[in-house]
Amino acid sequence: MRIARFSHQDAIKYGIVDDTDLVVLAGDPMFAGFDTTGERVPLADAALLAPVIPRSKVVAVGRNYADHAAEFGNDVPAEPMLFLKPNTAVIGPGDAIVRPNALSERVEFEGELAVVIGRIAKNVTAENALDYVFGYTIGNDVTARDLQRSDGQWSRAKGFDTFCPLGPAIETEFDPTVGVLTAKVNGEIKQQAPLSDMVHGVAAIIAHASAAFTLLPGDVILTGTPAGVGPLVAGDVVEVDITGLGILRNAVRDAS
Repeated sequence: MRIARFSHQDAIKYGIVDDTDLVVLAGDPMFAGFDTTGERVPLADAALLAPVIPRSKVVAVGRNYADHAAEFGNDVPAEPMLFLKPNTAVIGPGDAIVRPNALSERVEFEGELAVVIGRIAKNVTAENALDYVFGYTIGNDVTARDLQRSDGQWSRAKGFDTFCPLGPAIETEFDPTVGVLTAKVNGEIKQQAPLSDMVHGVAAIIAHASAAFTLLPGDVILTGTPAGVGPLVAGDVVEVDITGLGILRNAVRDAS
């Protein structure tokens, strides 16, 4: 089942994607279930929004593809390397990534599989970790690479407003061990790798993260990016495509 969050006639709603229509849900399905209102909205008449706005946090994983770690001269961590992005960084499909050009000279894209948590998870095991997943979507872990290096930690570099595009929808039935991630800038392929190349799989990441802090419904986990990351400039269009999840597309502009 594919779930979208969208705007229509000045109202924000949730719907099940049904071919060219959205079957409108009575509320946020993560909390209200999948009861429908009987209303259908043509996809062409709806503006898709970020499919989830984390109420708490975005948990991200660094260096989770060996080729990406190697392109920066880093070793692969023995355990998932976790960091946080603020929920204020989240934007949806079609929204602009805003380069803080007065503060950073190099902003880069990082296409990633995103996991949406559906239940409170604390100290879960890898064996049952996927039971806590509501669904999957696409993410872009936008990064001010020069600030990441100069700051010595990653909060500011990865936390600017607009630095966490998510979308276009949440797929509740998806196998995170299959499929291919492809990222393009202005139509040119920059990243391409099977999801099976992840060093630490989704279940292991959830177990590791939940041992440190409680994961709440609506929290998002970004699972790492493959090799090929690179710079974005104003006017670029970046697309992240994952087999079975659609395409997340965002244009880029400068802050000033």
